Amino acid sequence: MAVQFDYLAPKGWKPKNPDKDYLITYLDIELADGIGDDKFEDAAASCAAESSTGTWTEVYAGKNSGVKMADKLKAVAYDLEPKTKTFKIAYKKELFEEGNMAGILAGIAGNIDGMKMLKAFRLIDVRFPESIVKSFPGPQFGISGVREFMGIESGPLLCTVPKPKVGRTAKEQAELAKILFTAANGEYHGIKDDENLTNLYFNKFEDRCKRVHAVRRDIEKKTGKKKFYLCNISHSDMDIMMERAEMIKKEGGRWLMVDVVTTGFTAIQTLRKHNPGLAIHAHRAMHGLLDRESGPGVHDKGEILDFSMSMVVIAKIMRLLGVDSLHGGAPKTKMENYGEPKLIQEALQLDITPESFITLGQNWYGMKGVWHTASGGLHAGTIGDAITQLGEDIIIQAGGGILGHPWGIEAGVEAVVQAKEIAMQKGDIKKWILENPDSSLAKAAQHWGFDPRIVY
Repeated sequence: MAVQFDYLAPKGWKPKNPDKDYLITYLDIELADGIGDDKFEDAAASCAAESSTGTWTEVYAGKNSGVKMADKLKAVAYDLEPKTKTFKIAYKKELFEEGNMAGILAGIAGNIDGMKMLKAFRLIDVRFPESIVKSFPGPQFGISGVREFMGIESGPLLCTVPKPKVGRTAKEQAELAKILFTAANGEYHGIKDDENLTNLYFNKFEDRCKRVHAVRRDIEKKTGKKKFYLCNISHSDMDIMMERAEMIKKEGGRWLMVDVVTTGFTAIQTLRKHNPGLAIHAHRAMHGLLDRESGPGVHDKGEILDFSMSMVVIAKIMRLLGVDSLHGGAPKTKMENYGEPKLIQEALQLDITPESFITLGQNWYGMKGVWHTASGGLHAGTIGDAITQLGEDIIIQAGGGILGHPWGIEAGVEAVVQAKEIAMQKGDIKKWILENPDSSLAKAAQHWGFDPRIVY
């Protein structure tokens, strides 16, 4: 006795009670050369099979084979769109261990991209059921918690990463922090390590952590205004990351930074559970290897060329795992991935993320929202657009857009603060510049204009 299941749902089928009983994925594929479009349904069914209970051939189905349970739990492909090669897969929630993102991803994305009948694949979105959402810790602080410990009720947070990203000593970075924290009447909020800066011979982690936090404490004592330092603890050794997090707490820090792709999903969930005293800032170095898709079909407008998942999926995963802030790009910047920043912001911050032509939506069941970090070529002339399109619960990270101001760092800080205040008051930045031609903001606009500086 042998069996091979049918993994294609009947036409018109929809999962009943999806948020209670199913995890749903949304996929875009391209068939391998030599495989005709008439095989699209077979390919969709094969994706459902490979990611749930199927195998490449009929198998023994007799006593103790597990076939009855496998048939009960099999995933099915539905909502097939042959023209765009898109479809959804519905998985019964019992296929997955709750609270285990490694196991979930191994199922829904682990082997599909290795199938020979596909030459391209994109995991566009995932919608998680209530039981799985609630099985993850989510952010400890989130938007409201960070506002509380920063003492800032409204408006975006302003932050700078040193440029060059590697080169300063720990002492020099602390001196930069002092400039940032005191310029523009102390209205600037934070400094951040970049991904390359870990524990280098000319800038040791312990030295940097102590020096920058000493500056932060001193400025806070003198001004009463809270500041933050996103100190990079990233390492391939979990014990070392935990030691670095403890050092930040010892120095009175409130926030750590970690590269969430290179350290891995397990590391992030472990940090969230075992280091509850610090907010987690999620830097996303290497994300492009996961989410970049250069083909015109990235938003169902043509052919896709690569194997990838969307940044929206990564953002959802990071919210579940418990980060408090995550880089999601900004409109038209070097970090924008095909118009996704707004979709990422919605996935990070809304209690019910709406469905769209490219997303499945998500009910978060009260899970705290995550700060969206807008970065990548930002400067004073772009601040207004970032706030208008992404809202005020964002961290505006301007590196070169601060440090590259023609009049110096203090003027760069002042220009960004001026632009932020104009945007929060819904003012006209160009009119303001005409009325204040000798301002730092006017000089920044003259130098960079009003469009993001895209790095090709």
